[in-house]
Amino acid sequence: MIDRRKVRNAFHQGAADYDAYAAVQKRVMERMLSLLFAEGVEPARILDVGAGTGALALRLADRYPSAAITCVDLAHGMARQARDNLGRTMERLVAVADAEHLPLRDGVFDLVVSTSTFQWLTTLDRAFAEARRVLADDGLFAFALFGDGTFRELKASYRAALHSVPRGGRDRTHRFFTRDEVRTALARAGFRSVEVFDEDEVEYHPDVPAFLRSVKRIGAGNASPVPGRGLSGRRVMEAMMRTYAESFGGADGIPATYTVVYGVGKR
Repeated sequence: MIDRRKVRNAFHQGAADYDAYAAVQKRVMERMLSLLFAEGVEPARILDVGAGTGALALRLADRYPSAAITCVDLAHGMARQARDNLGRTMERLVAVADAEHLPLRDGVFDLVVSTSTFQWLTTLDRAFAEARRVLADDGLFAFALFGDGTFRELKASYRAALHSVPRGGRDRTHRFFTRDEVRTALARAGFRSVEVFDEDEVEYHPDVPAFLRSVKRIGAGNASPVPGRGLSGRRVMEAMMRTYAESFGGADGIPATYTVVYGVGKR
């Protein structure tokens, strides 16, 4: 389970710093744009779900200058940042909304896009069903989410620490969707011409605390509803950081791997 209030509040607070720290998310956005352009679509109406600061919408506006673009995000801070970045002419197209409950009419959009958002859901079914609902016939749904394999170094180090610290507590690491789960969810939602694949993105940080700070600065902290355990929790974190550095550290610092699942489907 994922505590959506934690997700909303964390990204609300991280909105101002997001663009400065979201290096991998920017690379994912560029990869998504290349996939869209390869599809050869020319949409008149676009919806960006989990639009964040509006970076993807800005690029889409450059590529499709005559398209009407609507942006929605769960976090008020992100929506406000997107309005500022997009400018007054697009301000009316930015709204605070939940991907699982879009306040939009059926069959409105030719293209629904999303990057680095759906990993914050407990299941994909509602969000995928909503994306299909608001698409027009033959409309395209294209997205990227962080999938199983993401933060593999952190997870391995954390689980090793849990076993090494007496009464270390429950595993609080985030569970990411597998590629097969994404493909199956698309099929359940009724999409056709489905394509799903994954790629790894790796970034390096000077040390583990620097990595954890960068994740927190963009709002992507732990959204587990399981509470921490005080002193034993701190001991687990200390053990995790030692294990991470010893097991994975090198001349370039410590690696953090993101497994990105890309998906495309038509209504």
